[in-house]
Amino acid sequence: MSMASVHIVGVGGYLPERVMTNAELEQMVDTTDQWITERTGIKERHIIAEDQMTSDLAVEAAKLALADAGIGIDDIDALMVTTTTPDLIFPATATVVQAKLGGKDFPAWDIQAVCSGFVYGLAQVEGMMRAGMYKRVLLIGAEAMSRIVDWTDRGTCILFGDGAGAVVLEAGEPDVENGLIGSVLHADGSYRDLLKAEHPHQPSSPEMHHQTVDFSLDSAGTAAVEMKGNEVFRVAVNKLGSVVTEVLDKYEVNDSDIDMLVPHQANIRIIQATARKLKMDMDRVALTVEKHGNTSSASVPLALHDLYQSGRLEKGQLILLEAFAGGFAWGANLLRWSK
Repeated sequence: MSMASVHIVGVGGYLPERVMTNAELEQMVDTTDQWITERTGIKERHIIAEDQMTSDLAVEAAKLALADAGIGIDDIDALMVTTTTPDLIFPATATVVQAKLGGKDFPAWDIQAVCSGFVYGLAQVEGMMRAGMYKRVLLIGAEAMSRIVDWTDRGTCILFGDGAGAVVLEAGEPDVENGLIGSVLHADGSYRDLLKAEHPHQPSSPEMHHQTVDFSLDSAGTAAVEMKGNEVFRVAVNKLGSVVTEVLDKYEVNDSDIDMLVPHQANIRIIQATARKLKMDMDRVALTVEKHGNTSSASVPLALHDLYQSGRLEKGQLILLEAFAGGFAWGANLLRWSK
């Protein structure tokens, strides 16, 4: 029995209305627009409203993706949300999104691979669909990163924004020429302390495990991103370079065959380094970091949506998606655009 092919048939994206500029950040922490722009490429980022949740961002992106695919929620067989900032510890944000969209009974679950979440999710869903488990899957990357940022830490608060991107995936007849070609995924937990956000209820040191911890709301605190930026930058450039080479070699593709690169939008310098590795001009790279900042697992689908909306995606193009995340977790997906 031949394996099904998997195609993206709908694309959607959503950004909260509020825009925070570098000028605003200059009033909050010791930084400047020039410093932020030169080191990250970020000019502004969108911030979730007080009355919004991560699921609300996901729902808006999902509605657009479903409409683009020309189907409704009742046509979906499974729903996955990739997020670092779930509405609740449990149940999964995907179940909240399912209910808000009016869906019932089909499976819905979250995965957490931080900024690599969408790349990991796409690989997972592809495998399940090729095996015949599902015909249509709604995959959403959604984040409210502003809620786990320490707004007094000038090294991290400048980087992150909120948003959601979504795709509808559909299984079709076997087709080796079009659709998702394959993925490469990696993780190395030995790097975990270089980029992390501790759970507000979790003892921060082994010694504390033997103490009584007060779990009252007053002492709960807020999880906040901690990052050793220089070390993360060095590893990210190295790992993304290697995973790009690996995925091309695995699927016997030359770097010159790649028509469009859709990278995780963390830092313009990391994106430029990956483009150089592929010998790609920047006009063939999806770039949203300037206006979105780093939206974690939402950044790749949002960048894909931006490309799609601008009319730069054409049927038959070979597209490379890649991301690097805390964990560290990193990976890449290769697909032939068939929409």
